Amino acid sequence: MSLTQPTLDTARLKLLPAHPDLTAAALDYHSRNRAHLEPWNPTPGPQFYTEAYWAMQMRQAARAWAEGHSARFLLAMQDEPERIIGTVGFSNIVRGVFQACHLGYGIDHACEGQGLMREALQAAIRFAFDELKLHRIQANYQPSNARSAALLQRLGFVVEGQAKNYLFLNGAWRDHVLTSLTHPHFDNRPLLG
Repeated sequence: MSLTQPTLDTARLKLLPAHPDLTAAALDYHSRNRAHLEPWNPTPGPQFYTEAYWAMQMRQAARAWAEGHSARFLLAMQDEPERIIGTVGFSNIVRGVFQACHLGYGIDHACEGQGLMREALQAAIRFAFDELKLHRIQANYQPSNARSAALLQRLGFVVEGQAKNYLFLNGAWRDHVLTSLTHPHFDNRPLLG
């Protein structure tokens, strides 16, 4: 893994590495999308919508990248790079015999239905497979989240099962559908020594 997390470019988007310089933009994104994102996320604490909280989140994301545990990106339009419209993150990166991670993502309510998240995830998945050399990406969604179900299916994720009371989100334990995507051409020779 390189020392500096790269910016990923698509036709319409920039996937910017989480960095303390993006604190105000991250706070603005989450504040604008409070009602839109809260059904899918943990209940926010009293500090969540503060600059101090997002400065800490950006520092932690940069440190987690440097330590090889995650890769977190903030999405911006190519022609408006200072305004964050979404997030994509690979967390819980595990090496050794697993070579896998969890995928999380969200997009601005005003940007839904334009194919932007699919565009972002296609670039991010290429990065995870080609640059991070991961074999497996796991993505889980609540059964009522039809948009995520359809998006993951279009990207080739396969449903592997359902977990009852999987995560405590928005004030209750929520069931999740478990999906994964594996690298079709993963080279396992380095793992075997």
